Amino acid sequence: MSLKVLVVDDQGIVRAGFAAVIGAEEDMTVVGEAADGAAAVRLAEELAPDVVVMDVRMPELDGIAATRIITGRENAPRVLVLTTFDLDVYVFDALRAGASGFLLKDVHPSELLQGIRVVASGESVLSPSATRRLIGHYASGEPTRIHAASDHHELDSLTARERFVLTLVASGLTNMEIGAELGITVGTVKSHVNALLRKLGLRDRVQATILAYDVGLAHPNPPGAHL
Repeated sequence: MSLKVLVVDDQGIVRAGFAAVIGAEEDMTVVGEAADGAAAVRLAEELAPDVVVMDVRMPELDGIAATRIITGRENAPRVLVLTTFDLDVYVFDALRAGASGFLLKDVHPSELLQGIRVVASGESVLSPSATRRLIGHYASGEPTRIHAASDHHELDSLTARERFVLTLVASGLTNMEIGAELGITVGTVKSHVNALLRKLGLRDRVQATILAYDVGLAHPNPPGAHL
């Protein structure tokens, strides 16, 4: 079945370009376009897209607020944030708001299309290098730890191995790197990751990374992280 995509950007030429690239794919259909966050929220409700490609800075309602509203609904679509600057602090806010990852606006079309497919499959688009930038954001002294570990009693449901896997995920390691670190197969790593996401009620690795830092379970340059 064709993936339904909603494209959101306040610049008409950029929006049209993304829509053209996405619409040319056999497995994707652009079901709508929006020029601001308010329209994105409305169209996401009306059109029920699988993925929303979301700009961050827009008039009336920005991409962060729109993402928070859209992902807070039942059967919410996945949101892939696009930004001009990879160190844009607003992107971190967007990830907290429920986005499944982010890419730069000048990304190669093939990477954009792959990113859409990845988030539609339930995974996140946040490469190890991007995760390391997120870690750098935390290490820089920006406000963190908005929750204490004691506020997340579901952490108690994790096994010791799952907790350690969570810290490795937060350090930016791939499943293959985690497997090598622990001496287990990639399939076993996936099982651990899926289990901890389910127990914590998290959507993907992005949310897991943010939670791990917020509660102090992970720290910049933790043991086992190859940064």
